[in-house]
Amino acid sequence: MGRRSRGRRLPQQQQQQRPGSAEDGAEGGGKRNETGWEGGYPEIVKENKLFEHYYQELKIVPEGEWEQFMEALREPLPATLRITGYKSHAKEILHCLKNKYFKELEDLEVDGQKVEVPQPLSWYPEELAWHTNLSRKILRKSPQLEKFHQFLVSETESGNISRQEAVSMIPPLLLNAQPHHKILDMCAAPGSKTTQLIEMLHADMTVPFPEGFVIANDVDNKRCYLLVHQAKRLSSPCIMVVNHDAACLPRLQMDVNGRKEVLFYDRILCDVPCSGDGTMRKNIDVWKKWTTLNSLQLHGLQLRIATRGAEQLVEGGRMVYSTCSLNPIEDEAVIASLLEKSEGALELADVSSELPGLKWMPGLTQWKVMTRDGQWFPAWDDVPQGRHTQIRPTMFPPKDPESLQAMHLERCLRILPHHQNTGGFFVAVLVKKSPMPWNRRPPKPQGEPSDRRGPVQPSPEDPTAQSPPDPAVLGSKPDAVMSDAEAVERAEGLENDGSKRDGVCGPPPSKKMKLFGFKEDPFVFIPEDDPLFPPIQKFYALDPSFPKMNLLTRTTEGKKRQLYMVSKELRNVLLNNSERMKVINTGIKVWCRNNSGEEFDCAFRLAQEVMGLGGHGTSHGGENGCCSAGRQVWTI
Repeated sequence: MGRRSRGRRLPQQQQQQRPGSAEDGAEGGGKRNETGWEGGYPEIVKENKLFEHYYQELKIVPEGEWEQFMEALREPLPATLRITGYKSHAKEILHCLKNKYFKELEDLEVDGQKVEVPQPLSWYPEELAWHTNLSRKILRKSPQLEKFHQFLVSETESGNISRQEAVSMIPPLLLNAQPHHKILDMCAAPGSKTTQLIEMLHADMTVPFPEGFVIANDVDNKRCYLLVHQAKRLSSPCIMVVNHDAACLPRLQMDVNGRKEVLFYDRILCDVPCSGDGTMRKNIDVWKKWTTLNSLQLHGLQLRIATRGAEQLVEGGRMVYSTCSLNPIEDEAVIASLLEKSEGALELADVSSELPGLKWMPGLTQWKVMTRDGQWFPAWDDVPQGRHTQIRPTMFPPKDPESLQAMHLERCLRILPHHQNTGGFFVAVLVKKSPMPWNRRPPKPQGEPSDRRGPVQPSPEDPTAQSPPDPAVLGSKPDAVMSDAEAVERAEGLENDGSKRDGVCGPPPSKKMKLFGFKEDPFVFIPEDDPLFPPIQKFYALDPSFPKMNLLTRTTEGKKRQLYMVSKELRNVLLNNSERMKVINTGIKVWCRNNSGEEFDCAFRLAQEVMGLGGHGTSHGGENGCCSAGRQVWTI
């Protein structure tokens, strides 16, 4: 095949009509239109009058700062890098950056202009995140800058450094994940926040397999593979990538002392799809495409995803809701509606002191809704009947002043671009105090004896009364509130739940799951008596306590070419939910088949990915002269 032309090809009709073509005659021959394929793309005008009118009316920017706000939006976004904090050599990389590469940039000039030295993000712990205004074009103009660029590329590929937007680092920090937490990332791709969560799991370097794990989900099958690529750089056995609609994530189960229990998460990251008007500095096409219709169309989906996340959160757990949008329809309106529906089960946490140095604006308590043609509606009562399909009551602030005040919407964080040279962002941290109201058992009338032997018939005068669940399935608790696990079991049998009619996504129906996208290879755990493992154990002098039951392959037939390892908690999840979820990838590759190694009585070599765990084990001698890195005693 011939080499592809680097020029942008125009459709045939445009080529025929393009000024300056041979058909134009001698007068126009040899000339090109400035917007033609040799002239490059026309520059996008960074103006949108409707955008300015909308946000000036909502007053999201403090008085006197509007010009600075707009100027910041028109400037390119600085590049930001983050050092992987849990790795043992993180301090060495930081020292190398500060004392070698950054030092070389202090007196450097390119094209007569002094190069700006990268600066640390004041609010990110331990100076592990830095931002710079150096563009790729400038990096190629100087040998010192080129050397710095090559260092960044090399360390990024090895997982020691990540390129990530500054505001994108905020939600994982506020999630405050610990190594023992079960974490769900509902809309995870492309995976920059997921990698932060994995780092938090491995904060204790002496424990290679923490008790917690991360389940990273995304609805887009293709983007899931990008997520896998990002996660693989960190070589963690505690990550699972799944492919589901976040608004209807299936409930999972785990085996606890021989009894199956519903899996509830200690931490949930709910970074929902949004209109993205906070990303104008890097996605400049937002300038010409922005309209309020985007937010109106996404609001319902965002609310359903947040609701499903709240349902799967354990009592006492923390959920972070975030968007890269400045629009209150996607931000405060979703939070207010979720708090209102929760009836006290959720509350906004005050995180104002958790990231010292971060500048933010408090959440709005009043806002209006505007249509794409500029028509305003201060309240739901003002919306005409013909607009009810496009504009919903959940998009407006609560009417009751006391209820509004009790929500503490001012605890939400809105990040404005001009305050710290970042993109626009919104974050809200929710804590779960009790089960969601549609997961609660109605209290029995006082004085009525409880009958645990049979169901109680609902009173015809009380249409909300419901029969208690079967004690054989859920256990028997006589009074008011069930546990979350019992509630989810019970809710699956309610086909006509009123909360679903209100737009709340209840638990998914009990039916065979439809899978889309590519068909994945199965995950098959190696049996205890599999003859495959003893030669490996002998050759690498593995301790008898090595957890071989956590090894798996991706094939049911033929030769096993790779062996993967997961933590025992993820093994528990995989074994008990094979029909409930579509798993894209999990675990870490440990051994690969090497046919030339059969002469040494072991057909498997160590995979490169497992070298990341080399510092977690204890090497010891063996009768074979094999690589000492393979002689690890993993403790799970």
